[in-house]
Amino acid sequence: MGKILLGVFLFALFAAPGFAQDEAAAARAAAGCGPSDVNFNVKVNKKQHPAPAPESGKALVYVFEAEKSNPNEFKIGAVTIRVGLDGSWVGANHGSSYFFFPVESGEHSVCAAWQSRLSIFSKLGAAASLTADPGQSYYFRVHVEEREDRQKSVRLEPIDPAEGQLLIGSCGLSTSHPKK
Repeated sequence: MGKILLGVFLFALFAAPGFAQDEAAAARAAAGCGPSDVNFNVKVNKKQHPAPAPESGKALVYVFEAEKSNPNEFKIGAVTIRVGLDGSWVGANHGSSYFFFPVESGEHSVCAAWQSRLSIFSKLGAAASLTADPGQSYYFRVHVEEREDRQKSVRLEPIDPAEGQLLIGSCGLSTSHPKK
């Protein structure tokens, strides 16, 4: 009996962290995020500003990144934000940039998460629900707060289509692919 209890105790001790990680991964996927071990290389072209129409029978989603930092603070580079849809990553932004992707009509979960090797940042993210109709375009802005005098954060908000069109003209186009 003692060996059985010891076996159950050891199983619970070593398996519990795995279950907690599985639960966290499932929660992030339900919010729209992809797997935490996927990171992106991102290139931004400030000379390209495409705004295509949605494909027949689909909707188009645009995602913009806006960073707030204190200009008097030392900063190395911009933040990379991964964007997910329904549990899979669809791309990433880096700094003042945008990209777009097609979606099927219906209910979706959109996620934006800070890409970082530091777990304190890689856990920062935000999510939103989207009901997509065919032929429509939807616009989201990811606000990245990284000032030293405030808690770092990521917010995702839908924006007006007119503002989305304005941002297309002022942001660079992001192209991304998963790192190997």
